[in-house]
Amino acid sequence: MSSTSLKAYQTELIEHAMSVGALKFGSFTLKSGRQSPYFFNAGLLCTGPILAALSTAYAQTIATALSSTTSPLPEFDVLFGPAYKGIPFASTTSLVLYTKHDISVGFAYDRKEAKDHGEGGKMIGVDVKGKKVLILDDVMTSGKAIRGSIELIRAHGGEVIGVVQALNREEVGQDGVSSTVKEIEGLIGEGRVLSILKMRELMLWLEKDGQTDNLEKMKAYWDQYGLK
Repeated sequence: MSSTSLKAYQTELIEHAMSVGALKFGSFTLKSGRQSPYFFNAGLLCTGPILAALSTAYAQTIATALSSTTSPLPEFDVLFGPAYKGIPFASTTSLVLYTKHDISVGFAYDRKEAKDHGEGGKMIGVDVKGKKVLILDDVMTSGKAIRGSIELIRAHGGEVIGVVQALNREEVGQDGVSSTVKEIEGLIGEGRVLSILKMRELMLWLEKDGQTDNLEKMKAYWDQYGLK
């Protein structure tokens, strides 16, 4: 594990996510068929306290990346939250970016199906045309949803400058070599996929919390599927 300590907002997010069952440790079958010792369900991040913790963590991750002296995240104009789970992520994070970091950006999101009445279309919120856009995601699996968002934003004249995940599972693909994160970075730029938490940081939290059994299961999973 590369990190030696967790930041306060990371610990707060883990504990809030566990309190509502959004983060669980045990045995779970993923779509890939893998038996995972943990599961993250962003659909359960739906209370005031957990949204406050999540948006604070997203905003801090973004602000830190913008001010990085080694590989800074480019400045951007719009946060994009893919429908449906990403909508509250983008709206609440844009609020926290402004109130806590004095960073003013708009937010936008899409519809699953185009609307043929009223204002019509698939995009809602700030117009992304000619704008630099940062996408917020929960967790990547195959990357299909993120690719769709990138294509949609580009089709509407926007430029995707990065993606911030809530959790990076840090796993290799089915071929045992590839990584969804690296594939997405191939589309938007190296180092442009960030995350609030990584699997290694969940392991660090388990270690500090004294959860030996869950930690050993996580280590075994990392040894088999972790991105080295």
